Amino acid sequence: MITNYYDLSLGLLLLMDSEKNTTPSGRAKEILSVIIDKYIADGIPIGSKSLSMSEHIDLSPASIRNVMSDLESLGFIASPHTSAGRIPTSKGYRFFIDSLLQLQPVNNREVESIKRKVIGKESSSRALAKNVSSALSAITQLAGIVTVPKQDISRLKEIDFIPLSEKRILAILVINDSEVENRILQMQREYTRDELRLTSNYINQNYIGRSFNYIKNDLLTQLKKTKELANSLMNDIVNIAEEVSDEGNSDEYILSGENRLLDFDELSDISQLKSLFDAFNEKQEILHLLEKSMSTSNIQIFIGEESGYKMFNNCSLITSPYTTEEGWL
Repeated sequence: MITNYYDLSLGLLLLMDSEKNTTPSGRAKEILSVIIDKYIADGIPIGSKSLSMSEHIDLSPASIRNVMSDLESLGFIASPHTSAGRIPTSKGYRFFIDSLLQLQPVNNREVESIKRKVIGKESSSRALAKNVSSALSAITQLAGIVTVPKQDISRLKEIDFIPLSEKRILAILVINDSEVENRILQMQREYTRDELRLTSNYINQNYIGRSFNYIKNDLLTQLKKTKELANSLMNDIVNIAEEVSDEGNSDEYILSGENRLLDFDELSDISQLKSLFDAFNEKQEILHLLEKSMSTSNIQIFIGEESGYKMFNNCSLITSPYTTEEGWL
């Protein structure tokens, strides 16, 4: 029995010591903070000599190297194969955000400046989302993404078409009772005013209050039921409605400043950059990720692999839900 108690006590001591060793010391926390600050600012691996010149660290390069070795053993920093310096890992970033980051409130002058940037003369929610996305990109010097309220995407009140040159059509839409949008559609052939009038009359008579997807899918169903003599007209209506539907769905979120990502060494690999831009174009992965933020009223930060999507492994995403006056997300 004594041996068992001894083994149990020894095991508990080892467990306590192991837990203690997973938390960096106060000195290590300071060095980790400086490494992250410098890496975010400069984008290059950080060495002990560079850290020794920081006004926040009063240690010799040799002492700093020992602390950096401890941080590396904890998995908070790593050494790229091309450099003797160190860079933060996803684990290091997560510890920094959860335990070391100190947020400063935004002063009223900055708040008013941001409001002036995002609130324009246009009342469209898409226009406002575009302004917010551009402001986010300008403030952070990164890419800004803003989802458009779902209600704005789905409801059609009235539609009209005007023929333009070079097989183009101007679609004039009234959405959600009051918002007016103009969209230029590139078609496969020229359309006359009479053809467009018949198309708009048909849609207005049958699909007011419906979503773009519903309109397109129902028209495809009606096309199958239509008699052979009417197929030509119905085909025209379906083709035009599909173009409007594709334009409507393309604005599920507004993206600004994606070209700023080209300046980061972490994304210098062409295959990684292509994968990320493909995700921007295909949208489903980003929309699914943004939907996760709707489950909470708080800001969420996804670091690297935490997003669950490989194309974001070298990125961090900061998300926050918002509501309109009507409560739509």
